[in-house]
Amino acid sequence: MPDAVQKKATLTVAVLTLNEAKRIQACLQSAQFADQLLVVDSGSTDDTVAIATSMGAQVHIYPDWQGFAVQRNRLLEHATGDFIFFLDADEEMGPAFQAELQAIVATRQNVVGKIHWRMVAFGHELKYLRSISWVERLFVRKSVAGFTGVVHEEAQLTEPMPRLRIAAPLLHHSRSTVHDSLQKLTQYAMLGAAKRAQQKKSGGVLRGLFSGFSMFVRVYVFHLAFLSGGAGFLYSLFIALEAFFRYAALGYDHDLTCDVKRS
Repeated sequence: MPDAVQKKATLTVAVLTLNEAKRIQACLQSAQFADQLLVVDSGSTDDTVAIATSMGAQVHIYPDWQGFAVQRNRLLEHATGDFIFFLDADEEMGPAFQAELQAIVATRQNVVGKIHWRMVAFGHELKYLRSISWVERLFVRKSVAGFTGVVHEEAQLTEPMPRLRIAAPLLHHSRSTVHDSLQKLTQYAMLGAAKRAQQKKSGGVLRGLFSGFSMFVRVYVFHLAFLSGGAGFLYSLFIALEAFFRYAALGYDHDLTCDVKRS
């Protein structure tokens, strides 16, 4: 008898949440094509879990926060797809991104898929902002041994794999309000400081000033945030402030060994 037709590859879209009631519906709606919608919640006190469940997601609650890497590993434990794509609760996949992602999965390529963003900040899409970085988000599930790291956690693969850039951008609602941005400023500055402390790097005010200033120039000027008016300026300023305070904290805070719980 002829060989059976190869089974269609399946996809898990996995999301970490904590008090994301305002954004989780749009996020999961953009991923309805997935074979498995998976949410690991860190103990939300709003309607995040109820909304995610109503959207057809499998929700698992782990309120014992131990860091981003641990929560991602918990997503891996519950994932069943041949491929797993990690989507943040403040992100949405547009039609072009969905089509490209599905095409990659259909080919069963043993690759790691990298994404870039189109930012939405302070109610404005930063259409002219050039993406600053490419982030690994799509994996062959069985190739991921686990995640490690304090912030911007990294996947540990069981074998080397080529990287593939997904051309269509992922829509990222990075900073909805100034209030939210101030909360993120504390969280990400301290996470960045903790990561650099583990790497035995030095900090201080001068190092922070240099890092913050160079980051502002990079984002506002060279990545064209200035073309997005006031929203582009605020976005660049908050990115620069995070860069400054992570090195200030590294120089003056002496207890940077613990992860920072999400807000």
